[in-house]
Amino acid sequence: MDIKQYGVSPNMEKELSYRFIAYLIGLLLAFESILLLACCCVSLMYGGRDLIAFAVSCSVCLAASIMLLVYGRKKKSAPSRYEAYIVVALSWVFFTVFGMFPYLLGGYIPNITDAFFETMSGFTTTGATILDNIESMPYGILFWRSLTQWIGGLGIVCFSIVLLPEFGVSSQMLYLSEATGVTHNKICPKTRVMARYIFLVYILLTVIESALLKVGGMSLFDAVCHSMTTIATGGFSTKQESIAYWHSPYIEYVVSLFMLLSAINFSLYIVALRGSWKQLWQNVELRWFASSAGLLTLIISTALILNNGYGVEEAFRKSLFQVATCHTSCGFATDDYNLWPSFTWMLLIFAMLSGGCTGSTSGGIKNLRMIIVAHCIRNQFRQILHPRAVLPIRAGSMFDNKLVTMVLVFFAAYMSVAFIGWTLLMAFGVGLTEAMSTVISAMGNVGPGLGSFGPAFSWAALPDAAKWILSSLMLIGRLEIFGFLLIFYKSTWSGSWS
Repeated sequence: MDIKQYGVSPNMEKELSYRFIAYLIGLLLAFESILLLACCCVSLMYGGRDLIAFAVSCSVCLAASIMLLVYGRKKKSAPSRYEAYIVVALSWVFFTVFGMFPYLLGGYIPNITDAFFETMSGFTTTGATILDNIESMPYGILFWRSLTQWIGGLGIVCFSIVLLPEFGVSSQMLYLSEATGVTHNKICPKTRVMARYIFLVYILLTVIESALLKVGGMSLFDAVCHSMTTIATGGFSTKQESIAYWHSPYIEYVVSLFMLLSAINFSLYIVALRGSWKQLWQNVELRWFASSAGLLTLIISTALILNNGYGVEEAFRKSLFQVATCHTSCGFATDDYNLWPSFTWMLLIFAMLSGGCTGSTSGGIKNLRMIIVAHCIRNQFRQILHPRAVLPIRAGSMFDNKLVTMVLVFFAAYMSVAFIGWTLLMAFGVGLTEAMSTVISAMGNVGPGLGSFGPAFSWAALPDAAKWILSSLMLIGRLEIFGFLLIFYKSTWSGSWS
């Protein structure tokens, strides 16, 4: 690997700089203190019941930021790729630790385990909640829940790419450290420019959905909060009943549309803005995603009509919404799919596992990886029939063997971690169905599970140990497994790299 292209000096590969790590974490905490300050303003606008909790949280976060910046002021000029990976992983942990302060200090979630779980669920855009009384929360807290998901949607590091380029941090390296897909099209010559384009699209989608939801009958506050969590494919709601609270087909269709739009590779929007519309449907992953969502919606709609007595339009709307929320890892709910035919649960679990497209805010394994795995299986059958055949993997373009191997290893690691998670949860008394669905939901950053932790229920009844396990799985899924596990790799910290 040529590390020079990422702005890293070869001499720095052998020495881990804790000062540089502290400095970057300090910068990110300074950014989080600004977010907490914004929530102070929202609190003031709506009565200020949670103002003190946010003011103290902001002060503590800022103080920690200053201490880390002072400690890291004598940093070296550029990080190694290992330090970039460490910063990415630790940034989520630090954001979560300081982000849970408003819940704790205000007494809204007095338990540390629950507060950490709720905050991690927010920043990883998972959407699972332990709250059973969401409407009783003050406006500042509700806005903070939505903001954690909106910020987590594109990733804390994406903001580093845009805001921190002058501090010697290679944008390309940080972006790759938190890459949510197999490949990222270099639409723009500079990653920083591309990040700005993507951020612009992110804001534009948020504003458009906010306006449409406001027209549909939501208050401005609810419209903004729900648009933030939709575009982030997060799923936090300001209502305990989620989107079902409004009983509005219009709102359900709007949210369904924007969930699906948010699960598309954001670089394709840049292609569209440049007028290259034909390239959109030429994208194999987009076609796979659209076909999968359409087919699942059709099958489940038919099942609801035949088995549950739904009308045609209602069956289509309910199935479309739940397929969208599972396939995009968003986590909203308009119906309790625990009451649907049991075979539809497996279809929804498949949607949770598949997730959205690479380069989007959604979670899951990602559709491009699923395509590559499917092609590998197909090629294996062909190889049996034609032993001498050379069968490359193609999905719009040809993938080299190294990338295919990485995808297969990722798939194996994903299922292995999921199996370990199921086993641990069952060891702590969680039932088989609930353990399987919550682990898949947490790793895929989806939100609702099945059974006692389905869309009609919170996750508050889980044992504390299970909540810590699931919080870890949320982070593992968000950082694409290896981005998280790398920080536990001995060589990462020892400096014995080769």
